[in-house]
Amino acid sequence: MKPIQLPLGVRLRDDATFANYYPGANAAALGYVERLCQPDAGWGDSLIYLWGSAGVGRSHLLQAACLRAEQQGEQAVYLPLAELVEYGPELLDDLEQCALVCLDDLEAVLGRSAWEEALFHLFNRLRDAGKRLLLAACAAPRELPVALPDLQSRLSLALVFQLRELAEEDKLRALQLRASRRGLQLSDEVGRFILTRGARSMSALFELLEQLDQASLQAQRKLTIPFLKQTLGW
Repeated sequence: MKPIQLPLGVRLRDDATFANYYPGANAAALGYVERLCQPDAGWGDSLIYLWGSAGVGRSHLLQAACLRAEQQGEQAVYLPLAELVEYGPELLDDLEQCALVCLDDLEAVLGRSAWEEALFHLFNRLRDAGKRLLLAACAAPRELPVALPDLQSRLSLALVFQLRELAEEDKLRALQLRASRRGLQLSDEVGRFILTRGARSMSALFELLEQLDQASLQAQRKLTIPFLKQTLGW
C-alpha cells in the first residue's frame, strides 16, 4: 500500500478518545460514530456528517474515530481542513487507500472550485472502494456555501447529526470524567465552582483542568476551592 503523505503537524490528541467523550444529548451521534469505526460497516452506515458550534466536540469525535480505527490495525487519516487549505486539494489524492477518512472544518474549503471538485471525486472513490467517511463542519449541509451541485448531492446522502452544547449538569459530569481519567478527584462542589468562575466552552474548561492537574501534581495537593483560588487567582 502506498503511504499517505500528510503535512507535518497533523497529530491526533492522545486524550481524544471515545472513553473521554461525555455525550450528554449527543449519545446517538456517539453511537453511530463508534459503529462507523467497525470494519464491516457498509456504505449506508459509512458516511456521517457532524455539525455544531465551536466546543461541542466535533474534532474530538473525528480524532477518536481515527484512534479507534488505528487500534484495530486499519489505516485512518484526520485532516483539519482549516489548517490545511494552503496545501491544496492534492491532499485528498489517494485517500481511498485508508479505511477511514475524517475531514474536519469542511466549511473552510467550500466555495473553492478545485477543492469542491476534489471532494466530489473523493466521495466517489471512497464509495467505490467500500471505505468510510466522517465529516464535520460548523453548519448543516444545506446551509453550507457549496457551489458544485454534485458535491451538494453527495453531502445529502450523509447521516447528519447536530452536536449540541452540554447542559450545565452534563458539563460538570464531563469535567469529572476527564478528571478521573487523569487520576484526579473532582467533587461536585469544586466542579461547580469551576463552572461558575471559568470559561463556558468545554475546550477551555478542559484546558483549565489540564492546568490544574499540573499544578496539583507539582504542589502535591488535592483539588479544593482554596487551592483553585490560590492557583488561578480567583
